[in-house]
Amino acid sequence: MARKKTSPATEASPEVPVQGRDRETLGKLAKLADRVVDAAAKERDPHLDVPSRSLTNAHYNRRKRFIEMGDRTNRRELFNLNQARIYMQTLLAGSGCSRLIRQGKSTSIRGLYYLLKHTIEGTKEETFNDQMESDAVIEDLEVIVGAIREELHLAAENRGAMVGLLQFNDSGDDIDCSRLGSGGYSIPSIVEPNRIQFKKCQAKFILHVEKGTVWQRFNEDKFWRKHQCILTHGGGQPPRGVRRLLYRMHHELNLPVYCLLDNDPWGYYIYSVLKQGSINLAFESQRMAIPEAKYVGLRSFDYDRCDLQSNVTIKLNDQDRKRAIQIAKYPWFADKKPWQAEIKKMLDNGFKLEVESLVSKDISYVSETYVPERLAAKDWLD
Repeated sequence: MARKKTSPATEASPEVPVQGRDRETLGKLAKLADRVVDAAAKERDPHLDVPSRSLTNAHYNRRKRFIEMGDRTNRRELFNLNQARIYMQTLLAGSGCSRLIRQGKSTSIRGLYYLLKHTIEGTKEETFNDQMESDAVIEDLEVIVGAIREELHLAAENRGAMVGLLQFNDSGDDIDCSRLGSGGYSIPSIVEPNRIQFKKCQAKFILHVEKGTVWQRFNEDKFWRKHQCILTHGGGQPPRGVRRLLYRMHHELNLPVYCLLDNDPWGYYIYSVLKQGSINLAFESQRMAIPEAKYVGLRSFDYDRCDLQSNVTIKLNDQDRKRAIQIAKYPWFADKKPWQAEIKKMLDNGFKLEVESLVSKDISYVSETYVPERLAAKDWLD
């Protein structure tokens, strides 16, 4: 005899005590639901005002020195046939995240999609046709309630690592980042204070490098021990967890952040995102951007200064040139003569350079000579 299917609600895990930031986030989600009840009680059409995530609603705040979201909103109404579906999807996502918080559990954004996906009783209508629908709704939910997805207990795959003179507690486990061998600490996507509490820090600064391969060289050479620092990487464009952890260590541990990135438009963009925030995710900048971050290399002038050979250069293509010109016009770069000279030099060179090109000098040139000399001379771009 076939087993009777049960609904997700009957299989829910028991709830746990909610404290700290989780309690605050849960309160924000509850207010979202209360709006529907209040509107019904007043016999008004329920609606949501969703902050616009368009590029035209993001601007650079020169005083704060990061990108922030403007005040434009889009109204989403329950009794508008064109908006009813996404209105209900938004509340459904809020309900799902509330459930995760109350149960003390996390899932991926794909996991939430499957958690919420079902056929509405008495119809053939699916709550979500595909994950693209639910992903967009999650991004809306973040800006509506003013909580980043990590606070909504939505996680992503780990990408990035850390090693150095830092001890902390991660979900009840004590971690010493100076005793984690060649692999280091795998940075999770959720690094909020309710998960990670800093205990002891003997580091004087953070060196963030672009790629894991370069990070491995610094780790193997024990750069972090010799120079009393924390060494991180984000596997290229750093994911939200890495950016958020860098932000927390910078502000809570008062650690300067130095970035070692490739001499190409992509490296410049990565630095821009770390420093000023992302245009597409402007609503997160106030908790992720690090305006005081410094760029220690690689530089366009290093080809001559480090006496590199032409065989380590990579020719710029049309897309590289177009991107470099765009970046030069960013308001946080446009008025800075050193950055203008840097980008112009790269365009004049006609080539780009990867940090790994310094290996042509010596296997440990980047960790034992290049970066130490830059830091000692305070030779960086801001």
